[in-house]
Amino acid sequence: MPTFHEILTTDLSTLTTAAERWDGMAKDFNKLETAYRRDVHGITLLPTFAGESRQAANACFGVRLTEFQSAQTEAKAIASLLRETHTQFVDLRKKLESARDDAIAAGMKVSDQGVVSYDTGKLSQGEKQELAHDPDSQESVRKSVASWQARIDQCVKDVNDADKGVEVAFTAVVKGPDMGDSTVPGFNGKAQGDIDKYEAQEADDIARRVAKGEKVSAADLAELRRTFRDNKGDKTFSQTFLDGLGPDATLKFTNKLEDLAYFDDTKNRSTYLEINGGLADSLAVATRVPDFKDSEGRHLRFGTAAYNEAFQAWTKTDDARFYNKWRAALREHGDDKYALEAAGKKTDVGYGAGQKIRGYQSLATLMQQGHGYSPQFVADVADDMIATEKKDPKIWDLYGKFSNKDGDGWFANDPVDGALEVMSRNPEGATGYLDPGTAAGKERLDYLLGHRDWNIIHTTHEGAKTDYVGPDVEDSDARKGFGDALEAATTGQAPGGYHPVGQHTEPQARILQHTIDTLNSVNQAKKLPTNLTLPLAHILTAYTPDTHEINAQSDSRFELPPGNTGSAWSDKNGAHITVARDSLTKLMRGIANDPTAFGHVYAAEQHHAHDLLAALPQDADKTVISNRITDCSRAMGAYDGVRADIIFGERFNKTQWAADFNHGLSSSLSTALMFKPKKAEFLGPAGDVASRALDLYTYESNKEHIAEANLKATQDNVKLYAAGQHDVENMVRMWGQSRGNDINSDWTKQYVHVGQQDYNYGRDRALDVLRADR
Repeated sequence: MPTFHEILTTDLSTLTTAAERWDGMAKDFNKLETAYRRDVHGITLLPTFAGESRQAANACFGVRLTEFQSAQTEAKAIASLLRETHTQFVDLRKKLESARDDAIAAGMKVSDQGVVSYDTGKLSQGEKQELAHDPDSQESVRKSVASWQARIDQCVKDVNDADKGVEVAFTAVVKGPDMGDSTVPGFNGKAQGDIDKYEAQEADDIARRVAKGEKVSAADLAELRRTFRDNKGDKTFSQTFLDGLGPDATLKFTNKLEDLAYFDDTKNRSTYLEINGGLADSLAVATRVPDFKDSEGRHLRFGTAAYNEAFQAWTKTDDARFYNKWRAALREHGDDKYALEAAGKKTDVGYGAGQKIRGYQSLATLMQQGHGYSPQFVADVADDMIATEKKDPKIWDLYGKFSNKDGDGWFANDPVDGALEVMSRNPEGATGYLDPGTAAGKERLDYLLGHRDWNIIHTTHEGAKTDYVGPDVEDSDARKGFGDALEAATTGQAPGGYHPVGQHTEPQARILQHTIDTLNSVNQAKKLPTNLTLPLAHILTAYTPDTHEINAQSDSRFELPPGNTGSAWSDKNGAHITVARDSLTKLMRGIANDPTAFGHVYAAEQHHAHDLLAALPQDADKTVISNRITDCSRAMGAYDGVRADIIFGERFNKTQWAADFNHGLSSSLSTALMFKPKKAEFLGPAGDVASRALDLYTYESNKEHIAEANLKATQDNVKLYAAGQHDVENMVRMWGQSRGNDINSDWTKQYVHVGQQDYNYGRDRALDVLRADR
């Protein structure tokens, strides 16, 4: 194994010199072949040479002629391997040299053996003394040294991995089928000049043995790990390996790795999971679709007509051979049954004992461990899974639960949801897949929102003498992947967090528009599926300017009659949604079932309202100011109408709900987005983004929220609901103070009164939707 010193000092030009000599050897063998064919093999073709002796000589001389030809093939292959080795080592050495040089530039010393230390020789005497007596500085130096050492060590490891791959190739290139005639050693007439292909063949052999359940040595497993590391991102290796293995054996291989990791050899779990991750990454590389461009070199967005045209043209090229072959084979094996201990051992006896899984469940489980999948491949696989389940809606059903809560969340028992989680990692892909502006996107979104059967868990109930089958139910992580995909598709950002307000594209807005309308039409908006609640809260924070306008009811572009569906549209600020206010209110009520999530959405509206007031010109007239306060107060009132419905309903532990809501509110987005002016000095200027934190006063309304939650649920209390109104009042006073007006001045009071009235209007309109008995 080459060391740091050897890597940097070895004369790599000897590899190309050797390659030239092997090419020369091939030419010499060609000359010998020509002479042998003319002077030896040729005599068996003369008419004067006949009978059994001719036949025997012809067979013997033919073998020798073939050996001369095979020798040329082998020599050329060795020359090619030497050149590829030179290319690899030169590239890897440059990376190591770059790491060393960067470390030195960062104030490190790197010894001839690759050991990193802090170069104190560049420090002044004072800096040396400070370092000697400052534990924080010493810890910082220690971490920096460790970081640079890790980078250099990784570069050395990469060279060693490549060196082992070269060894594998040179061992294999001199071996081959049908070599010689068993009397003398022969040459490999099928030798290849590609290191990746030889590594793939060896990995394929080990993988097949693992898939069959054969005992595989630790050395073989280590070789698999090394091979995947060394060939990460290599298309030739990935396609050669997977082409040789085939989808059926690949699914068996990944299942066996899962069995070993989670059941049969748990002490070596990390090894098996690393190999499975390498397999998943190889699948991503092997199925990668090109980045299509238009005639001017611009990226074609996935899902557009231009992209689809380019993709269809590509599928007819040689470059798409592997993609087409593998997708077809996956369709063939996607509904096949396979053994997996996580499913088969769910129960020891009775229902579910020994149950088998389907191929697509194995595939989704594998894909979730990989990185960098093309949206096209994920979309095609997801479509094929959906087509499969439409033929047999119960095809994925299993006994037992498979979620993180139950310890088996790694297994994608719902392969469609698993594929959607992979899709969510590429927001552009998720948008293109779910865009209802296309026939395919609309069909997918409608199916996932309103028509799919998400109940894929078989249940049993204990009877007097035997268990009996109960109704199918959802797993606790049902729609988790769909929620992630929906969030990525509508925001253009990775799922799992709250998104800053930003411009949206029409496809993104169309998906949210269609989602809200569909959830209302299937009566799921007010009681959202559990794992859609948080993603929709994340989404709405990014669309706060639109929801603000819908609730304010002041801009006709955002207005729709109750129960009507709208459409996305664009202006200079990007694309927007237009949904009926009652539909939005019901969705907000559904989100409020998660109080922390609703607290974040509420805070986003507060933040937006603050920004709108801060943006008012200093010389704005009374009408402009009143209209802006009206809009902000109505919008905040709508949110409080939802909160009132929660607090004065009977479904929740109200005190706990209010506490969780407060937590979401106070931890939202940045500082506590509350509004309570202090009678202290002016903290402006408002609107200065750099000092925005100074514009946000500490507001201790938590006590009011909790107090209201403890009130007896009566109609009078609904009418007197006050904490939200105080938020609005304090927001207006704070804004007035930022403009140099006392919080109790007549100028400020007139706008406080405007805010009070319109807050009540917005809250009452929301309650009208949610509480028909008011």
